[in-house]
Amino acid sequence: MASGGEAPESWYLALLGFAEHFRTSSPPKIRLCVHCLQAVFQFKPPQRVEARTHLQLGSVLYHHTKNSELARSHLEKAWFISQQISFLNHNSNFLYKDCHVPQFEDVKFEAASLLSELYCQQNLVDSAKPLLRKAIQISQQTPYWHCRLLFQLAQLHTLEKDLVSACDLLGVGAEYARVVGSEYTRALFLLSKGMLLLMERKLQEVHPLLTLCGQIVENWQGNPIQKESLRVFFLVLQVTHYLDAGQVKSVKPCLKQLQQCIQTISTLHDDEILPSNPADLFHWLPKEHMCVLVYLVTVMHSMQAGYLEKAQKYTDKALMQLEKLKMLDCSAILSSFQVILLEHIIMCRLVTGHKATALQEISQVCQLCQQSPRLFSNHAAQLHTLLGLYCISVNCMDNAEAQFTTALRLTTHQELWTFIVTNLASVYIREGNRHQELYSLLERINPDHNFPVSSHCPTLILLPRALQRGQEVPA
Repeated sequence: MASGGEAPESWYLALLGFAEHFRTSSPPKIRLCVHCLQAVFQFKPPQRVEARTHLQLGSVLYHHTKNSELARSHLEKAWFISQQISFLNHNSNFLYKDCHVPQFEDVKFEAASLLSELYCQQNLVDSAKPLLRKAIQISQQTPYWHCRLLFQLAQLHTLEKDLVSACDLLGVGAEYARVVGSEYTRALFLLSKGMLLLMERKLQEVHPLLTLCGQIVENWQGNPIQKESLRVFFLVLQVTHYLDAGQVKSVKPCLKQLQQCIQTISTLHDDEILPSNPADLFHWLPKEHMCVLVYLVTVMHSMQAGYLEKAQKYTDKALMQLEKLKMLDCSAILSSFQVILLEHIIMCRLVTGHKATALQEISQVCQLCQQSPRLFSNHAAQLHTLLGLYCISVNCMDNAEAQFTTALRLTTHQELWTFIVTNLASVYIREGNRHQELYSLLERINPDHNFPVSSHCPTLILLPRALQRGQEVPA
């Protein structure tokens, strides 16, 4: 094998070429791709090539097969070997001089990122967190990876509902981005923190944060698509903030700006974003996803303002676009958007008396949630609530009670809990002979908590969580 500064040997390039050919074939020939990569080890390559090959094997196995144990083994070796090389390089003036080049740093931190993702998939969160912390600690000289790993650990804490730790990490990321001169990524960190504050209902903290974000977004001069996507992120949070506070009239100017942003983005070319600052190598959402999102917040506003026909119109448009996108893109965020849209339109159908259609759409939500355990976990309480509302509409009070009782057991959100309790109380009142259960239920309501001001309470609280999945994607 060639030494540090020389070109790789022809056998190595040939094996990589064959592996890539098999990976990108239609259909992909993953078994042959894996054989080509495994053949690299027969030549006893230097450690840097060994680490890279383990990463490539781990990535292929993780993304294209169900052999998660073998993928994990290769990724763990890539992470271990790359740390060894960095240690030797740090303690020697002559060994492995090529290992501080950005390409090798990519190997080390991509291995850490992918391995922690796999750990989470295997419910080994306690292994993922220290791995990410270690990678964050040693990546401070590599701005792109440092920011990406901070986003990843913050997202992990969010999924565990540890929003305090997630907010702290996003605050660290915002300050780091400021220090390395990336106002764009600083805005991404701060807007992401704003999402979590909305989830925690810390509305007093959200307002000053959004004010700061608005100033940063307006003052930042950079790639037009990145700037407009920041503006969309900011405006979506503003709309959510106003709706959560029941300020329906305040939403209209933001919605108008959102629609203008989407029109602007649709005219911009998707040129490759190559900023000079590596910390800027992020984007929030693809513009097609942003278009669906604007439809979604428009539906949310229409529902709360009582414009049910408008809500149905924009839901139909959004669902049509989602179906087209899902033919080419199986992103989890699209399924989240679809479920939230359906939850809104189901309530709309129940209000307007279209019960059979509502039941069909509830069935659609069930099918979507069955495809993703995480989606089901996030929406199970809402689903049972909708079934309870349907049962009320067809006068099946026993079934409604069962659905609401299950929903209460599944939710930890105060607003949704209050919404369910209110409807369960209405069931007891309708039955006429459930006075004891009604009084017991009313005693559980905490008077320190306000009743929800949002008429679409069961779904509004999920919007920030859906966006969280799409926030960190390298450009």
